[in-house]
Amino acid sequence: MAFGAALFLTPVPAPAGVTAFKQALAEGVAESEPAAAVYRDNGFAPIWTGADALHKARRGALFDALAALPVHGLPAEDLEALRARLAAARSAHDLGVAEAELTRLFLRYARRIQAGILTPSQIDVDMVRKVERPDVAAQFAAFAASDRPADFLRSLAPAGPEYARLLKARLELQEAAESGAWGPPVDARRLEPGQSGAAVVALRDRLIAMGYLTRSASASYDAALVEAVRAFQEAHALEVDGVAGASTLAEINMPASERLKSVLVALERERWLPRERGDRHILVNLTDFSAKIVDDGRVSFETKAVVGARSPSGKHTPEFSDEMEHMVINPSWHVPRSILARDYLPKMKRNRNAASYLQLIDSRGQVVSRASVNFNAYNARNFPFNVRQPPGPRNALGKVKFMFPNQYAIYLHDTPEKHLFDRHTRTYSSGCVRLERPFDFAYALLARQTDDPRGLFHSVLDTGRETQVDLETHVPVHLIYRTAVTTAKGRVEFRPDIYGRDARVWSALEARGVAIGALGG
Repeated sequence: MAFGAALFLTPVPAPAGVTAFKQALAEGVAESEPAAAVYRDNGFAPIWTGADALHKARRGALFDALAALPVHGLPAEDLEALRARLAAARSAHDLGVAEAELTRLFLRYARRIQAGILTPSQIDVDMVRKVERPDVAAQFAAFAASDRPADFLRSLAPAGPEYARLLKARLELQEAAESGAWGPPVDARRLEPGQSGAAVVALRDRLIAMGYLTRSASASYDAALVEAVRAFQEAHALEVDGVAGASTLAEINMPASERLKSVLVALERERWLPRERGDRHILVNLTDFSAKIVDDGRVSFETKAVVGARSPSGKHTPEFSDEMEHMVINPSWHVPRSILARDYLPKMKRNRNAASYLQLIDSRGQVVSRASVNFNAYNARNFPFNVRQPPGPRNALGKVKFMFPNQYAIYLHDTPEKHLFDRHTRTYSSGCVRLERPFDFAYALLARQTDDPRGLFHSVLDTGRETQVDLETHVPVHLIYRTAVTTAKGRVEFRPDIYGRDARVWSALEARGVAIGALGG
């Protein structure tokens, strides 16, 4: 590369030049102990600024990786200014400064491409995910020892298929946004099968451009257009009826640039997830209202879910990862203090027998008669009893709960409110995740440790007693929030930003220099 040759227009005198190089380098990496340790181990020999082919390959690979940062939805580096500084390097001191700067850029690149640039909990209090920070010291040492620097740098980005498909979607949406390939928005309030006219043509053309319909000359809202609308609705978590109503048209008219923001947020979120997610793991996408079991990259089980309510009286379901350890069949429901204070204690003050299916439990674990309690003498802070709903057909947790013990008191469970699964938007819980098919979910988990998972489950269920059944192998659980997701065939689909979190993530990314404009280079 031209900038590489320019580094050596003036020979470096020795031994004074070597000393100047080492001193400048040592000063330049002093604030980065990982880098300083690598250089101490190699006697402060250059990793970037040598004249041989490997040093040039390292510089070229780093510049290529930095140039691609905007593709990954990360802030661009000023490469032209960097090239100018490197080309201006003449003395041994200058080279030492350049060496340190390239190392700092490597470390920053490694951190960002692997773990992103944001801290989730600083964006939203319910984004409690703890992001794994890479061991950049070990990676820098490994890079210095590698004879394939470009491959090494490429390997730092998330390797899963979801990330690769999101990158592809990012490029396609960028092109659509810049070229206006999706065409003008559809100027209509509602379009139905059987209609024709300019608005129907605009609807047809826009769905063709988005890939939901093969090209045709029809000007009517025919069967092919109905199926295209249905496919679009399914891909955007809309009611699937084939009619282009107000909500469907609003999504169809969404600019490619807005969709691109969702994909850029999804790339950052993908960098937050653990690299090792488990050959078998449970994936709950809150915006999708679904819970899945994934085995070796393939969804082996899926069910509808209900997540935390959006109303002020509800509780948003947080995002984090943990390990499922056991299930409890015929569970009791121990009423959280927040729900007790909000819902039940006021009722009991008005009528001591309200919610009679709940038991008062004292500090010794004994059931207390309500007749002996003056409810009006207590408030939410000093109420001395725990409140429990014993196992039974009306239990709020249904007949089974799935536990991954965590500080947020979140778990998956059955529910007697089966009607909620008929709703399109399912934000009704107090934070935990309710499953439509909890028994089938239990069978799928138990199938790894018994030849008769259904029989084992029902033999415990039929006792009516609260019973813990341990999972012989714990299963990782990932509660994620993704408004842009991809399918195995590479199509990107979109979900509603139910808690407004992705809007806040995008604002934070934009404030850090992420842009939907040119891809740099």
